[in-house]
Amino acid sequence: MLCTVLSSVIRIVCFQGIMSVEKKTAREQCCSKLKMFLVAMCFVYFAKAFQGSYMKSSVTQIERRFDIPSSLIGFIDGSFEIGNLLVIAFVSYFGAKLHRPRLIGAGCLIMAMGSFITVAPHFFQGPYKYETTISHFPAFNGTEGILPCLTIGSLIHDNEIPIVEIQAECEKAASSSLWLYVFLGNMLRGIGETPVMPLGLSYLDDFSREENTALYMALIQTVGIMGPMFGFMLGSFCAKLYVDIGAVDLDTITINHKDSRWVGAWWLGFLLTGGVMLLAGIPFWFLPKSLPKQGETETERNSNVLGGEQDCFIPDNNKNSTAPNKPSPVSMAVLAKDFLPSLKKLFSNTVYLIIIITTIIQFNGFIGMITFQPKYMEQIYGLSASRTIFLIGISNLPSVAFGIVTGGFIMKKFRLNVLGASKFCITVSVLAFSLMIVQYFLQCDNSHVPGLTVS
Repeated sequence: MLCTVLSSVIRIVCFQGIMSVEKKTAREQCCSKLKMFLVAMCFVYFAKAFQGSYMKSSVTQIERRFDIPSSLIGFIDGSFEIGNLLVIAFVSYFGAKLHRPRLIGAGCLIMAMGSFITVAPHFFQGPYKYETTISHFPAFNGTEGILPCLTIGSLIHDNEIPIVEIQAECEKAASSSLWLYVFLGNMLRGIGETPVMPLGLSYLDDFSREENTALYMALIQTVGIMGPMFGFMLGSFCAKLYVDIGAVDLDTITINHKDSRWVGAWWLGFLLTGGVMLLAGIPFWFLPKSLPKQGETETERNSNVLGGEQDCFIPDNNKNSTAPNKPSPVSMAVLAKDFLPSLKKLFSNTVYLIIIITTIIQFNGFIGMITFQPKYMEQIYGLSASRTIFLIGISNLPSVAFGIVTGGFIMKKFRLNVLGASKFCITVSVLAFSLMIVQYFLQCDNSHVPGLTVS
């Protein structure tokens, strides 16, 4: 009788223990550290896209504020890629052996510092002084003010205006060397961004199920693509604010945001995007160096732990041992010695080189378009800077987000392998290229300019 009661109690305790373990496992799956890492990666992708797109939207404002030519502003904008290129190989190679989440957190900190350094020239410069006179030529009608850079041939009559003088008027040099702070800050942003993608995506790929990896990456890219939409909207808002807001009496400003001499509060957005990036890096400092594989059962985890314990307690000379041999940790000196051979072996891979060439071609067209598209729309369509930036933000980016989500869903639904994914990419790329050709037939008539195109 006593034995029966004891056995019943033991069964109840065991059952309750199993239920509590199952509930704990369910809670861990619901709020696992891998999903916390996924959320953190989504936030940091949003933050870096938010920061980068605001830089793109501020190109025109920075160009006017520092009075620099377009060639120089293109060089400043490209400093992000310069900084990224300087350290990407080292970070990707050595970072894989270190604490990847903390390296991502350090990169976020560097990106935030880059934004704050970019703002520094605003506090070093004096108030912005816009041009109050208009270039005028007395040989023409007194009601017309024609800028010499608009055209050369239409302004030359009877050798009254030499070509050399007109070209000298068109040339522009930087009025201050403080643009170097913008260059340095943008380069730091590029350096800080390097660990995010290679280390973050590899960390996610190592500890997630194979069928979930594509969907997780699509979610990250989708949330990240929301960053440019908010970045361009912030750029549109800041472009309507005067550059010296809070420091000068706005009643004394005789121009508005639709004037070509207007400079918006470009510096204000960098403070905000730097703060967002600083917050995005905080969760990575509290994530572990490694995680259990997603979907791995408790038995498999315990067997891995026991295998590790057997490696520690069973002597090496015990020939009856069946424990697997664990590789000894590799030192940084050995990694540094193998760096160049590994790099050489990687670049000898034909498939890898083709992927690199394809990516270079894609980004070459995309970066140039997104950088100078606001300025192009301002000059061709006569739009203000704020309206141009706003239209770019709300028209282009939602469609990109839809494409990324759809692509990730197709990869998960049909379980496409490498060959299937390549065929899918080729089909979609050909379709996109065919649609882009249509844009060549969509043209607008040139605007009529009195004294230039019409009499």
